[in-house]
Amino acid sequence: MNYLITGGSGFIGSHLVEQLLKNGHSVINIDNFDVFYDYKIKIKNTLESLGSKSEFNFSDKETDVEKLATQTKSSNYQFYYQDIRDKKGLEIILRDHKIDLVIHLAALAGVRPSIERPLEYEEVNIRGTQNLWELCKEFGIKKFVCASSSSVYGNNEKIPFSETDNVDNPISPYAATKKCGEVLGHVYHSLYHIDMIQLRFFTVYGPRQRPDLAIHKFTKLIFDNQEIPFYGDGSTARDYTFIDDIIDGILKSIKYLETNENVYEIINLGESEVVTLNEMLSVLETTIDKKANKKMLPMQPGDVQKTNADITKAKTLIGYSPTTTFQNGIKKFVEWFLGNPQ
Repeated sequence: MNYLITGGSGFIGSHLVEQLLKNGHSVINIDNFDVFYDYKIKIKNTLESLGSKSEFNFSDKETDVEKLATQTKSSNYQFYYQDIRDKKGLEIILRDHKIDLVIHLAALAGVRPSIERPLEYEEVNIRGTQNLWELCKEFGIKKFVCASSSSVYGNNEKIPFSETDNVDNPISPYAATKKCGEVLGHVYHSLYHIDMIQLRFFTVYGPRQRPDLAIHKFTKLIFDNQEIPFYGDGSTARDYTFIDDIIDGILKSIKYLETNENVYEIINLGESEVVTLNEMLSVLETTIDKKANKKMLPMQPGDVQKTNADITKAKTLIGYSPTTTFQNGIKKFVEWFLGNPQ
């Protein structure tokens, strides 16, 4: 099969590329190396996803991106430096390739940054996504997996969060864009018969995790003997999901789409194991064998108190079965961190 992945050089995307290639498929990777974090990290992700151990001599972004595209091109993989807001650029790529299924992971991520840059989040996460659906309509691509987020639940009082819960009360622009993506996705399914699964990811962590996310950020600060920004009293809780389990859920969603027709589903991908901020930091300290120096700060606008996924639907519909405990997942992350100079 020939898959198009947007955001294939990011944290989740690079792991998905790696697994699809191992399974014998072909992959087109579209990524714009957004300035959200250092582009060199995405180049390293890309090379790691392709099993490349060779050194990459960095110079400047434009030169390096061109070099990456040239060096990694093969019969079953091609990288395109492309922004999903550029519909004409996307159209050129799709004209050159026969795509069987799209996995759309590209987005501007993060709750707190979305409060500072709401219009940019709308441009990327809504307009960019709609560009892809318009082109799927034009080129007859009928299968689509889309990354949504647990943030759509807001401060949902019902625990655990179920796909049937009302999600009309987001508390950040990021969450609102993800809810909008789910609604618009149903429009394209209904009007143009694009079979679609929207995956609500719950706090994904593991090797290659973005450096701005808490587990990665805390780990680096502990090793560097620096203060950790600790928001609230530590009682906030997240349903942390290890990257291998997320990839398993995506692959099973792809299989479900390929073997079924007239599909529009929203599915939680979580661990259903809730860990408080205090507990998360304690596990990190134990794994690293070093105490953290906390800088106590007030809760941030847009942060939810707790996330907890009901994964009954994922288990029943696609056979999702997460296996990584939080302790083992943190151990694997710290091992990766130590082997990858920051």
